[in-house]
Amino acid sequence: METHYKEIETTSFNSDIHNISIAESFIDTVCNDLLIDEDNYGNILIAVTEAVNNAMQHGNRMDQSKLIQISAFSNSDELRFVIKDQGIGFDFNSLPDPTAPENIEKETGRGVFLMRSLADEVVFEDNGSKVTLIFSLQK
Repeated sequence: METHYKEIETTSFNSDIHNISIAESFIDTVCNDLLIDEDNYGNILIAVTEAVNNAMQHGNRMDQSKLIQISAFSNSDELRFVIKDQGIGFDFNSLPDPTAPENIEKETGRGVFLMRSLADEVVFEDNGSKVTLIFSLQK
């Protein structure tokens, strides 16, 4: 397995919910450049968009003076998206189970669950203010 990653692209934007479209365009560009197939593209789009949304809402608490940075890296085996916010982080090991009966009808609380379900690997760093979503290119 190759361990060297090439940076494809990086962008930053403030924590305004309308800027989700910037993240979506970023994902589109990266996936088009790497010729990602439609099934993987759907998983990537949902997972990375959810990570950006969480960074805005929970990390930066929608403070428009705080930035979100999104970067993409790849090698022959994997595509990685790194999302950073300027928040204080969170305890990613003690999230409620969204599939538990008491949570099943709640409208929120599924973001990390979705990311973990759709990406091949999810890594939290910097107390949760940095998340790396890893997608295998060898499927």
